[in-house]
Amino acid sequence: MDRQDFLNQGEGREEDKTEAWNLFEQAYALQMKGKLEEAVDLYKQSIELFPTAEAHTFLGWTYSFMGQLNEAIEECHRAIRQDPDFGNPYNDIGAYLIELNQLEEAIPWLEKAAKAKRYENPAFPHMNLGRVYERKGQWDLAVESYKKSLALNPEYKTAKQALLRILTLMN
Repeated sequence: MDRQDFLNQGEGREEDKTEAWNLFEQAYALQMKGKLEEAVDLYKQSIELFPTAEAHTFLGWTYSFMGQLNEAIEECHRAIRQDPDFGNPYNDIGAYLIELNQLEEAIPWLEKAAKAKRYENPAFPHMNLGRVYERKGQWDLAVESYKKSLALNPEYKTAKQALLRILTLMN
């Protein structure tokens, strides 16, 4: 996500948008340092000034790091309401549902993520679909999903490892 994409979303005062971006960047830096409570506060301040799908999604991601998956899912729903074309929150809901062992419920979210118009990492939902199918014992579908993930990002190490693991198990 870059600054210009963030600032081009929706209507608002330029000063508010710029300050929201600055808060978003600070929140992300804190999140990456493991300072999750502080990150949550800054993401919320960013959203108050200028709500974006990204800020809601990243707030949800922070909640997931804190083990608060229901709150994470709710933030993703807010992100989708903000921008239905943004793929990340669909994938994230699917990933959180996988963590909650709600595999069937995860599939439609991951399929929506795979079809999203705006998504920087389209390999992720295919990887997550592979995880679902592997856990369900549907190995052929898992292999297909992992291969789709690698077709979109040939350097995706996690997908390579997953594909090799399942192919080894199948032999």
